Amino acid sequence: MKKILNSLSEDEYVLILETKKDQIAELDEDELIALHTRIRRARNKYTKLYRRAGSAKVAEKKGRGSGKSANARNAGKAEVFEDALSRVSRRLAAVSRQSARELKDERLGRARKDAPSFSDIDTGNGKVASAGKARVDETRSSPGKKKFEASSIAAGARRQAKKDNR
Repeated sequence: MKKILNSLSEDEYVLILETKKDQIAELDEDELIALHTRIRRARNKYTKLYRRAGSAKVAEKKGRGSGKSANARNAGKAEVFEDALSRVSRRLAAVSRQSARELKDERLGRARKDAPSFSDIDTGNGKVASAGKARVDETRSSPGKKKFEASSIAAGARRQAKKDNR
């Protein structure tokens, strides 16, 4: 692993150093997402290089095993970036869970503050003081409603007459 770390370019080595535990501990969610994207791109680059070079060497070396050994550096770099990506992913997941928990608590706090409190109301014995208004069907005044009800009554009468005549 050290041999591969020493073979990284300066930019790649700095990128790997940014994923150390003490470095990512102080990053917020947006910075972690940006770092995650950069690491993922580097990992994908070396994974692609490994696969493409490996498939090209199979034809050249006349076998997959010998083609793989000639491509070990790209595989090692892909593995280094995969490890770094897993570190960043774990930290990002933890920070995201914490952020989601804080947002949920904030939302619930606002909902509790805006909601009426029924414990403050003292009604006494729990009975309604007034009898309320008498309910009157106001829809009968419509001519359409009268026709609909008359039609429904007539249809019911026809059905009953048909049953009685059997």
